[in-house]
Amino acid sequence: MYNVQKDWLGALMMAALGAGIITSFAVSQGQNPFVGLGITAFASIVAVLFDHFC
Repeated sequence: MYNVQKDWLGALMMAALGAGIITSFAVSQGQNPFVGLGITAFASIVAVLFDHFC
């Protein structure tokens, strides 16, 4: 049938890359870099969990 193997590391890296691009723009506009890293980490984890459960 249909067998899907989830690649957690690949999904996490792609999500972090996407969130990191937007966050780097926000940091360049004056946002605290640690807040930007926190937002990137949170968005990456949520994306991986969404990918796993849906």
